[in-house]
Amino acid sequence: MSDSILHLARQGTSAVPGAPTISSPSNVVVHAQALFQILDHSLRRNAGQQRVIGTLLGVRSEDGLEVEIKSAYGVPHDETEDQVIVAMDHNRTMYQLHRKANPKDVILGWYATSNELNNLSGLVQDFYSQQSSGTYPYPAVHLTVETGSASSDIDIRTYISSPVGVIGEDKTSSGNCIFVPVPNEVRYSEVEKSALSVLSQAKDDENRSAPLVSDMKALEDSIVEVIDMLQRVSAYVNGIITGNTPANVAIGKYLLKSLSLVPSLSAETLEKLFNSHLQDVLMVVYLANTVKTQLQLSSRLTPLV
Repeated sequence: MSDSILHLARQGTSAVPGAPTISSPSNVVVHAQALFQILDHSLRRNAGQQRVIGTLLGVRSEDGLEVEIKSAYGVPHDETEDQVIVAMDHNRTMYQLHRKANPKDVILGWYATSNELNNLSGLVQDFYSQQSSGTYPYPAVHLTVETGSASSDIDIRTYISSPVGVIGEDKTSSGNCIFVPVPNEVRYSEVEKSALSVLSQAKDDENRSAPLVSDMKALEDSIVEVIDMLQRVSAYVNGIITGNTPANVAIGKYLLKSLSLVPSLSAETLEKLFNSHLQDVLMVVYLANTVKTQLQLSSRLTPLV
């Protein structure tokens, strides 16, 4: 059964009357580090606790259309069927500590390790939308992470809220909102990709451990992987030429664009450039070792003088 979603027009909000309209985010980027912090918080939750919540930190684009979640930290809370209590002092202290190391990061919203959206979620959303402790005048982003079983995939969803209902005397409608889905993507750097590949190897080991390879082994594996990808592309192109594989215009344009970025060099020129670069690297390593040996020798001879 597909999820029932009420589609609403996401209108911009403004901090004060007459101020420029602030656009709602149209895309949310979740870094792997923030996702790991959320999962770690979920694994360390108290027995019997259905879900945990926390604060999302990161940056916004200048136009506010893209939100980049870089980090997250947990916030203690207690919820019953009709009320939720959030540790505001803990949230404020953690945010101040994070700002000392990452002054450019701001509060973007909050996360919960459950896909359920209820009236308590609306109350927490209001808390993170406030001016003193939240994202005001920007809309708060709500990230849900449903882990399920160990064998299932992680379900990540992102929302912003749209207020509904009767506005009270304080010009607010506390807890009365509809969560509007926002597209998201998980992004990771090359360093994180290497770490994830090592972790994926450890899942098949009985001790849940994986050895770290040397630089030369990593270079060898990278070269083997590149050769394998080139062979697959070559086989695909040959299949199209012989008529055994149907042509795809999008893939052809992508391959043409990729090849146009590669300089046209002969095999002899490429080998000459590689050997020249290798000799420069070896020279730098030799000079560094010479200087290191000279310093060690000088430090041993100085007390004897």
